[in-house]
Amino acid sequence: MPIACVAVLFVVVAVYISSLVTDLKAQATTFDLNKLEQMESASVILDRNGKIFGQIYVENRETVPYDQLPPDLINAVIAVEDAKFYQHHGYDSFGIIRAALKNLTAGHVRQGASTITQQLARNSFSLKEKTFRRKLLEIFLARRIEDKFSKQKILELYLNRIYFGGGLYGAEAASRGYFGKPAREMSLAECATLAGLIKSPNRLSPWADRATSRESRDYALDRMRELGFISREQFTNAKGMEIVVGSRQNAQGQTYAVDYIRQQVIAAVGWDRAINEGYRIHTTIDVDLQKAAEDSLRTNLERIEQRPDYNHPTYAQYAASFRKAKTNGKMSDQPPPEYLQGAIIGLDNATGDILVLVGGRDFEHNQYDRALQARRPAGTAMLPFVYAAAFEKGMYPGSLVEDSPLDNRAVMIGGTTGILGEWGPESAENRYEGPMTARQALAKSKNGASVRIGMDAGVDAVLQLCAAAGIHSPLRPYPATFLGSSEVTLAELALAYTIFPNGGWRPNVSHILERIEEKDGTLVWDAKRESIRKLVTKPETAYEVHSCLADALESGTGKAAFAEFGLKKIPAGGKTGTAYDFTDALFAGYDSNVTCAVWAGFDKPQKIYRGAFGRELALPVWVDIMNAAADHYPPREIKEPTSTSGGLKQVEICSRSGLLATDKCYDAVKTANGDTVQRRTTYMEIGTQSQVPTEPCNVHGEPRARLARFFPSSDLPRAALAVNVSEMRPIAVKSPTLLADKDPYNSLKPTLKSDSAPQPTPETVANQKSDGVPGDSSVKTANAGGSQASTQTAESAPEIRKAIPVQSQDKKPVEIRRAIPVKPLDQQGQGDTLLKSATPPPSDIDDGR
Repeated sequence: MPIACVAVLFVVVAVYISSLVTDLKAQATTFDLNKLEQMESASVILDRNGKIFGQIYVENRETVPYDQLPPDLINAVIAVEDAKFYQHHGYDSFGIIRAALKNLTAGHVRQGASTITQQLARNSFSLKEKTFRRKLLEIFLARRIEDKFSKQKILELYLNRIYFGGGLYGAEAASRGYFGKPAREMSLAECATLAGLIKSPNRLSPWADRATSRESRDYALDRMRELGFISREQFTNAKGMEIVVGSRQNAQGQTYAVDYIRQQVIAAVGWDRAINEGYRIHTTIDVDLQKAAEDSLRTNLERIEQRPDYNHPTYAQYAASFRKAKTNGKMSDQPPPEYLQGAIIGLDNATGDILVLVGGRDFEHNQYDRALQARRPAGTAMLPFVYAAAFEKGMYPGSLVEDSPLDNRAVMIGGTTGILGEWGPESAENRYEGPMTARQALAKSKNGASVRIGMDAGVDAVLQLCAAAGIHSPLRPYPATFLGSSEVTLAELALAYTIFPNGGWRPNVSHILERIEEKDGTLVWDAKRESIRKLVTKPETAYEVHSCLADALESGTGKAAFAEFGLKKIPAGGKTGTAYDFTDALFAGYDSNVTCAVWAGFDKPQKIYRGAFGRELALPVWVDIMNAAADHYPPREIKEPTSTSGGLKQVEICSRSGLLATDKCYDAVKTANGDTVQRRTTYMEIGTQSQVPTEPCNVHGEPRARLARFFPSSDLPRAALAVNVSEMRPIAVKSPTLLADKDPYNSLKPTLKSDSAPQPTPETVANQKSDGVPGDSSVKTANAGGSQASTQTAESAPEIRKAIPVQSQDKKPVEIRRAIPVKPLDQQGQGDTLLKSATPPPSDIDDGR
């Protein structure tokens, strides 16, 4: 009876197993083995020289054929994962029995016996359950795979598909991610390192635990030595090597440049094709310049954060809290970064190719691209466009402009009272220098002088030139825009600056994509970009501004580029940019090939520190990038333009008058020891035939002929009295007139008051009659007519030197206007305005009232 029961039980089990095997065999045939070759492949991003610097992917994978896989990697994987790979037909029977016994003893699946073919089946068709049924299905599927593919093809599919940790799929992506090289160039030690990761990729990754990763590598080397794949000498050398891996962030492509390229590729070919097709994306980026820019920005901003007067959060502080939040799974509570940020963009002058793009200090912390998206005040980096507009209107670098205090009501930056600040010269010891040439004003970045230049050119002319240069951000139509108070993007500023090395024209647009190809070179998408040049200014104007910006680098606000930061002796020009209250620091400059703009500041505008000038924060970064660019793209001299109309000519100018020099243009200057010497005040200036002066210096030369009519003293016009003193008794002023809350020009002076007034004599009245303006009957009547009572009132009144506005006690003030001298028309000035007068009068006279 017991034997019958056992027999029945055996039959039942046999039937069940037979039924299960039949069922699993049938199920195994339902899988489409063509799917083994259908792997999501990362699209590879190449720089302008064919160097890989990023990828676009869902799974970071790049498939390669079998002959691109190093033999050491194949042997290492076989040694660790499947020593009998070449002997079995998809599964290892003895390995399965050994694993089954251990699992039965443990009471659950503890050890696997999967061959390489079984692992390929499991990873390709998502057979993840740890059950005996799944294991049997895996065996039957592995047999089908062995029937269809050769051993070499199975190894190729396996090493292109499996996960190696760190977000890297396949041997090629793992090799590039960990070691920065293609798989075929890996050393024996590196091949053993990858083979050691397969059992537990994330835990054994050298990015996670380098010591544990080394142990797994050494195990792989031991197995290779045991199986005779390597010699003892190879084993010893490889085991003695340290594991050297690259940056994880770079491997995952988390940079601002890669992200912008990803957006452009998706726009060109669509999301699915961009991330799954494994394209080769050719871009305009220069990876060497990109690395120089990223390294320099990081180093220099860390230097700024170490200053004793820097009182803001630092990058290191935020990075520590970010890592802690990431480890604890509390990223949702992590606030956005508030440390000092920076951005860089570099362009090819001729084509508009983006050579360098850095949108911030750390893409992982914040993905906001400050080079392309952020609109910030450009500060005094906007001045070259102001001067270009003025030169287009007829001024030239030798034109004189007043460097003196400017009433802030004309500009209204930082308030509406007092005088305009002078942060442009980027010096705590700035002083006003009086009349100076436009060349000096731009090189030294004089705020007040530059606003006067801009007002002469006109706000509309400056805005139109900026728009033509490629600045499409809305600029406010006020003089404050001359000093960069309106917000622009760094990309717009860099594109606009290309007009100076290009002779007045710029590329149509800046771009980063060139073409997209299949792996075999088949063209998928091409930029098909025509070389369109946008003419902005005359070539002569562009060269005039360039010559001033070259002076700014040599002796102006950017002179530290050569003197302190080591800029190579290359023909270049550039301009510092500092915004009001030190919220933004910039430098924009160029050579004949490359234009680069650098910005530093906070995402929420605030003072960096007092004295945070562009030359301190942005200029050192610009120098590092331009030095690197000079090695790759040797700059040429920017040539002076020539034209049939004569182009530019050189003339000797007196810097004191802005007119043609004479042999008398010398100033007496005291030396350090007190001696007085004669110093020449002339220099060679450039300008077009219509710009340069034709008259000799009127400061040092012979007196010039009078153009005004000469009047004898008795014929000089006299001012009309503001009131009829015979009818109104003036009130003597007893104390100084209140001008305003502030007196920036120190114009408050004591008012003279006479104790007694002399009685007018008949001769005085007669002189008033004879000296009166002919034809002005009102003056004559006011001085000679009237009753005797009126005359007595006038005679008893004190003499009034100057009429001063007096306010009555009621709500409507009554103003008594002071006498205004009348000059001949040919001696009248152009009008004293806030922009042309260094010292405005103490009272605001409205002649039209």
